[in-house]
Amino acid sequence: MVSYKELGFVNTKQMFAEAMKGRYAVPAYNFNNMEQLQAIINGCGKTKSPVILQVSSGARKYANQTLLRYMAEGAVKMARDSGYDFPIALHLDHGDTYELCVSCIETGFSSVMIDGSHHPYDKNVELTAKVVEYAHGHDVTVEGELGVLAGIEDDVVAAASIYTHPDQVEDFLKRTGVDSLAISIGTSHGAYKFKPEQCTRDASGVLVPPPLRFDILEEIERRIPGFPIVLHGASSVLPEYVDVINNNGGALKAAVGIPAEQLRRAAKSAVCKINIDSDGRLVVTAMIRKVFAEHPAEFDPRKYLGPARDELTRVIMEKNRSVLGSARD
Repeated sequence: MVSYKELGFVNTKQMFAEAMKGRYAVPAYNFNNMEQLQAIINGCGKTKSPVILQVSSGARKYANQTLLRYMAEGAVKMARDSGYDFPIALHLDHGDTYELCVSCIETGFSSVMIDGSHHPYDKNVELTAKVVEYAHGHDVTVEGELGVLAGIEDDVVAAASIYTHPDQVEDFLKRTGVDSLAISIGTSHGAYKFKPEQCTRDASGVLVPPPLRFDILEEIERRIPGFPIVLHGASSVLPEYVDVINNNGGALKAAVGIPAEQLRRAAKSAVCKINIDSDGRLVVTAMIRKVFAEHPAEFDPRKYLGPARDELTRVIMEKNRSVLGSARD
């Protein structure tokens, strides 16, 4: 058993209290490799933003759970050696079993998500409460979920979105004891968040997604005032990087994300954590494709992963400052 405190992490309790007070959202960036992790640390370090490093079950399988844990621990040391001073949490994203959550807690995670939203309500409550009991015994915070997000990302698959029912949230919190709650108000996993027929088009022909259900968010806030809310599937699917991909051999058609202004509005509410994964993937892919198109003879990974890392750092800094409001530089 390794305590997250030994590794230099914090849990999300104080992070969310300060975010609520400051009316911003803590960025939760997923990573799968070293370059993504470097970009997250540098981007958040330069903007003096708190950050939640997210590891999905898919990332653990891809990169090896032991290696990922030591990468995250090394990221904390990298931040301190670079002179950065900002809180860092290590979080399991979309944990789907009690055993997975326990494994992460025992290897140094400071926060876990138990996603029982695919179960019937009472089973979701039972599973979440079980994880909370174990996690709180180790001072680890727990995120639960009510409602189902559509889309595909790693091992999370849902064909349709089911909005969170505000009349369930009070009972869910009382019976589970979770520290934060992920809700469904119209965000979606992956780069194809909305079907074209769900969108309208602006004057230039660009697809415009349907607005988020802020009425549901406001009703949930009314019922559980001051409680930390989480948004998943909140990448903007940045059009400029979709264009770079498509202009360099890619085929991302009708990729649409959540407009930045809607995320900023959410971040000023009780939404204390916003998850961003797809945008990181798109930026990295765009820069790699660009390098290969311009330098087809290149084979040194540093020459294409380096530019991808640097561009992702820039995007993270911009998101922290202009979208999430978490920057303190």
